[in-house]
Amino acid sequence: MRDGIKRLFDIVVSSACLVVLSPLLLLVALWIKLDSKGPVFFMQRRAGTGGKPFRIFKFRTMLDRPADAINQIQESVIEGRRDPRITRAGRFIRATSLDELPQLLNIAKGDMSIVGPRPVLMEQKEVVPPSYMKRFSVRPGLTGLAQVSGRRSLGWLQQLWLDAEYVERYSFLYDIGIILRTVKVVLVGGGIYGGEGMNWRTYRESLNGCDPADEDVLQAMAKSSTGNQSESTL
Repeated sequence: MRDGIKRLFDIVVSSACLVVLSPLLLLVALWIKLDSKGPVFFMQRRAGTGGKPFRIFKFRTMLDRPADAINQIQESVIEGRRDPRITRAGRFIRATSLDELPQLLNIAKGDMSIVGPRPVLMEQKEVVPPSYMKRFSVRPGLTGLAQVSGRRSLGWLQQLWLDAEYVERYSFLYDIGIILRTVKVVLVGGGIYGGEGMNWRTYRESLNGCDPADEDVLQAMAKSSTGNQSESTL
């Protein structure tokens, strides 16, 4: 029943948004096409429900490179809007989160939901500790608990903690609360870019060939909590 209501909500809202936002989507598509060479959309394999791959749709915000030609493990993190890989149009499109709107198509198709853990790269799936694989038990979302709690300013392990918390707590009303918080996050525009010291690639390197462990997430959360307490006393 709960999943049925969630899916019906996803279909109705995504379809309505595609119709209402179609003029905006066309304008963004035209801007991308005029601004730089390459396709309007960037399509990439992501891990969906059950960890199975699907093709995610995004507006292209970077210089044209085939998604399958990018070595995600060696790719450097985009740390700011002045990254030379980002196009002029892409800076604004990223800052306003317009690049994510084509995922309404993924939601309508059933690949994604409006709210859920963000769909990760297939390579990222390899560095998810066992207990946090539960994030793949629900459809990935256009927005989620991690996105309204700091987005990419959060460390990889912090994001996994929040993804697991969402799975355990989610309900229709909980989703509505996250959607309302998302509006504020988009308007403020914070947390769009991450840092080198907190991403999944750094965590992968720290494993030195070992398997990811649940304790890593717990330690990261404890460290984060200690850091926040220290800052509050200054």
